[in-house]
Amino acid sequence: MTSEEVKLNVQKALEEIRPFLESDGGDISLVSIDNDKIVNVRLEGACVGCSVNQMTLKSGVEMTIKKYAPQIEQVINVE
Repeated sequence: MTSEEVKLNVQKALEEIRPFLESDGGDISLVSIDNDKIVNVRLEGACVGCSVNQMTLKSGVEMTIKKYAPQIEQVINVE
């Protein structure tokens, strides 16, 4: 999979999870992808101060991204 394909697949994954975040007043944006293995995202809106945002990041966002791009090893929230 090329770097461009990885990016497209990560964006598809974010589009899938975005409605769930928006329903709680939050959002997510893709910041960068390092070495086609580490995805840097920015949680936005209500997600920033949410007490369960790390759980959302690992069990929701990371799991969804890995479904579309299995080579991704980690998803990190950058501020």
